[in-house]
Amino acid sequence: MKTQTPGSLIFFTPETIEGAAAPLFDAGISAGFPSPADDFKEQRLSLDEELVKNKEATFYARVSGQSMIGAGLEDNDLLVIDRSLEPENNKIAVCFLDGEFTVKRLRVSADEIWLQPENPNYPIINITEDNNFLIWGIVTNVIKKV
Repeated sequence: MKTQTPGSLIFFTPETIEGAAAPLFDAGISAGFPSPADDFKEQRLSLDEELVKNKEATFYARVSGQSMIGAGLEDNDLLVIDRSLEPENNKIAVCFLDGEFTVKRLRVSADEIWLQPENPNYPIINITEDNNFLIWGIVTNVIKKV
């Protein structure tokens, strides 16, 4: 289900579809020379079960922009965000800052919070009392097209 919110991210809520698991061949895939395999054990894999640990607190959002390309988050990638996780230093978080959503790496010290982009073309943001600021959730996974 798609939900529109202010800012540059579009949020989606996970919807479990019964029987939507895809086949998983748990034989390992070689990234080097091909390896002949006699036995492929086919299992079913649900991305919801793999990526969503707390359904009630998990959302998806699409990345808009290039500020996090150094962390592997590129324009139009799909983020898996868990709102039940505690924010910690060095985690990638979706934050609500002065009326807009943004995704940045958290830099937390005893008395300061910084939002660090992973692209040198974007400035580090120092959060002050003047900001309307909320850490909305922690990014746990990214889904990208290749």
